[in-house]
Parts: sequence; C-alpha cells; structure tokens
Amino acid sequence: MSIDRIQLNGKKILEKDFKTGIRGYSQEEVDEFLDIIIQDYDNFKQEIDRLNEEIEKLKSSRPTTEAPRARSTQQNTQVNYDVLKRLSNLEKAVFGKRYAESEE
Repeated sequence: MSIDRIQLNGKKILEKDFKTGIRGYSQEEVDEFLDIIIQDYDNFKQEIDRLNEEIEKLKSSRPTTEAPRARSTQQNTQVNYDVLKRLSNLEKAVFGKRYAESEE
C-alpha cells in the first residue's frame, strides 16, 4: 500500500460537510462514526511512521550483523576440522595399523 494513494486524512474527514435532505442520516450518528474513522486514520499513520523508523533502523544496523556470521563460519570450519582429526585418530586406535595403511 502506497501512502501517496491515500485520499483522506484526519483533517479532511473532520472538515467534511454532508448535504442534508428530508430523510437524511442522523448528523450525530455520522459525526460519531467519522470520529472513529479519524482516530483509526491517526493510529494507522502512527503505526506506519513507527514501522518506517524500525525499517530504517534495521537497514542501518545491517552491516554490523553480517560480520559476526562470517566469524562463526570460520569457527565452525575449525571445529569441523578438529572433529575429523579426532575421528581419524580414534579409527586408527580402534582398527589398528591395517586401517591406517589402507587410508594412505
């Protein structure tokens, strides 16, 4: 939803005058309903502004969150290598020299 396409705001709704007819709507009921609509529009505007601020905050903090990911990948690679080395040593110990010679 684009904010540019919004045709009404709280002020326009508040200042809207309806033509009266012989069997028209109750002016008090229309005014009460318009008051609710104005409150909703104001709440929507505040929520949109808050979400836009949050988006900007997240965009500006994005580069700092990517750096730790790179470090954790390096640590995982080192841990995987250590695990594989330990596993190889364990296999040699369990299966003996015959396994070690067939591996080379």
